[in-house]
Amino acid sequence: MTTAAIIPNKMTLAGVKILIVEDEPEIAEIVDAFFRRENAECLIVGDGESAVDSSRWWQPDIVILDLGLPRRDGMSVLAQLRVGPVQPGVIILSALGEPIDKLAGFRLGCDDYVVKPFDPHEIVARAKVLAGRQRREAAHTVRSFGNIRVDVDAFCAFVGPQPLDLTPTEFKLLDLFVERGGRLITRGQIVDLALDEEAFDRSVDPHISRLRQKIKRQPCSGVRLTSIRGQGYRLDLE
Repeated sequence: MTTAAIIPNKMTLAGVKILIVEDEPEIAEIVDAFFRRENAECLIVGDGESAVDSSRWWQPDIVILDLGLPRRDGMSVLAQLRVGPVQPGVIILSALGEPIDKLAGFRLGCDDYVVKPFDPHEIVARAKVLAGRQRREAAHTVRSFGNIRVDVDAFCAFVGPQPLDLTPTEFKLLDLFVERGGRLITRGQIVDLALDEEAFDRSVDPHISRLRQKIKRQPCSGVRLTSIRGQGYRLDLE
């Protein structure tokens, strides 16, 4: 494993639940040992199916995710972790280090990507940054779906670290779609919940079209706005 200069980080991981998904026992044990030194709660699993199951019943705060896993590959696990209202932070830890691999991970909604061989101190430092962000977000309403985050209290939205330039109506629409990610929203519901009181059914399409174009300009959003003919719209994972 590589070595690097270590910058002290006073942020604590005490009480943070970390799921380590790694099929190489030696690597898993090293990562586990470094996190336990920071008083994190750790659980190790060695395959993709166990990762999905453990995430459901244990509800980790952060998942350290290998990609080359038995029973279910890591990208499939990541996509599953990005479904539902409660989603853990995900740091991919993989030997796959090509730009296309990283882009695929970020498109599916990973928070960080570390390439093997690695310095365990780096994983800990990145987890501390992620845990700190989670604590700040928990202090107010932040919703996410794919790689999109909507900060309701600050009235801003992001694709990864990149802010989205939205009108107030587009922001309300995006917040509604993210909150109900993967579920159909009818035109009537859109009018009632996200548009002005004087809006009507036909006014939905122009707003949706402009929002869709702004999402499409972000290659790492990990989502798409799907039209359901005669029904409404749905925000889907790509």
